[in-house]
Amino acid sequence: MIRFVLASASPARLATLRRAGVSPDVIVSGVDESAVAAVDTAALVGLLATAKARAVASRLDGSALVLGCDSMLDLDGVALGKPPSAEDAVAQWKAMRGRRGVLHTGHALLYGTQSLVDVASTEVQFADLDDAEIAEYVATGEPLAVAGAFTIDGLGGWFVDSIRGDHHNVVGLSLPVLRRMLRQLDVSLIDIGWGQSATEQH
Repeated sequence: MIRFVLASASPARLATLRRAGVSPDVIVSGVDESAVAAVDTAALVGLLATAKARAVASRLDGSALVLGCDSMLDLDGVALGKPPSAEDAVAQWKAMRGRRGVLHTGHALLYGTQSLVDVASTEVQFADLDDAEIAEYVATGEPLAVAGAFTIDGLGGWFVDSIRGDHHNVVGLSLPVLRRMLRQLDVSLIDIGWGQSATEQH
């Protein structure tokens, strides 16, 4: 079996992989995201995902498959990550409510000398929240911990009217994209322990 490493601190990404039958090792990259710039949001998440994967891969001995990910919401051409403060989260939600944004997730997969990068994009239609709902949601603290100041699989699920694209991508990792990337590297799901954790749980 190939050692599979998730270069991300995101509990949602880890939970997505575990629910899908894979239990990677988790090593946080420590990359300074503010030092990375790009022409648009899709390019930026691809660069950040690559930087995270490379930072972790450089610390590993032996052969491992390393996945780096980064997610941001694009609203009117502006890349929105985790809001730096509650005030920023409130302002962001006032801009987002009743509108559509695009959640981009960069996926970088490194294996030996091989490297792949792919970006998945999902359109998100936000509910038209009133000021009180925004204040109440921000007060939970959840928006401060996630890209775009919302979740679809947590408290923020109430405020996402619809999506167009991959649901898992909004959580932070597109399983279909990852599967295609694995196949490009000639790695099967079985190679990274797919299904074994589910068997162990039962």
